[in-house]
Amino acid sequence: MSLPAAFRSTLRLPAIAAPMFLVSGPELVIAACRAGVAGSFPALNARTSDLLDQWLGEINTALAVTPCAPYGVNLILHASNPRVRPDLDLLVKHKVPFVITSLGHPGEVVEAVKSYGGVVFSDVIHAYHARKAMAAGADGIIAVAAGAGGHAGTQSPFSLVREIREFWHGTLVLGGAMSDGAGVRAAEVMGADLAYLGTRFIATQEAMAQAAYKQMLVDSGASDIVYTDAVSGTNANFLWPSLAAAGFTREQLTLSLGKGKIKDMSDEAKAWRDVWSAGHGVATIHDIPTVAELVARLGAEYDAACALPRSAACR
Repeated sequence: MSLPAAFRSTLRLPAIAAPMFLVSGPELVIAACRAGVAGSFPALNARTSDLLDQWLGEINTALAVTPCAPYGVNLILHASNPRVRPDLDLLVKHKVPFVITSLGHPGEVVEAVKSYGGVVFSDVIHAYHARKAMAAGADGIIAVAAGAGGHAGTQSPFSLVREIREFWHGTLVLGGAMSDGAGVRAAEVMGADLAYLGTRFIATQEAMAQAAYKQMLVDSGASDIVYTDAVSGTNANFLWPSLAAAGFTREQLTLSLGKGKIKDMSDEAKAWRDVWSAGHGVATIHDIPTVAELVARLGAEYDAACALPRSAACR
């Protein structure tokens, strides 16, 4: 197991604030990095490439003041995204420390990002895709397991991490239902180098999410999470109260079979604007703190978990 140089000695705890569509922006990224967690955001959260250029300049300027955790940008490689090339050029221009690829072959991105010393992580939901990313030269694998928010996989994190670790010895990041420091420590024990926390960071003051979305996270439990393809044609985890408010019925969610297929990224944005995503980690979200307050709490929980004695049964 290993970590890229940019992550060593800069983290308060081994975690990344995951890039979340319509939620993560410069304020959240900057706050996370300053608090000691790697921050990230989807390139498409900036509505145009010109705005992305502005955001990257803002983040680089803010983070250059004092040493802090690195930040990254998520690049969607699917053919429906017309901004792949111009956005990649901007990531190279601003020398983004790490780039997260999704929905496509990362080969071109790996070549471009490594040209300036950056690193590339590829998110996957199966070991098959992890092998593909490995062959393409990715520096890290992000295993998005069952229980994660958004486009999550269905494989247990216990199974997925151990399967990938059989052939992958580089940086491994685990996502799926972690909302406290104990979960971060558990990810390490299973073999991951970093935890990937998304839902917990939606319910922070710096997130771009609507106030009603943040409060819904506080008010909801794991039983309110619905895994369905009815919203975009691809299975993802959503909050039932937001689905109900958008007019979905339980029968529609069960029998959809891809009928809500998205044609392009603008359709995706419209679909996700009022139907809100979350993972099973919502079960332990009870407040909406600042990012600094949250990371301090996560760090204390992580330290406590690290200090736990072995079970009496193992002595």
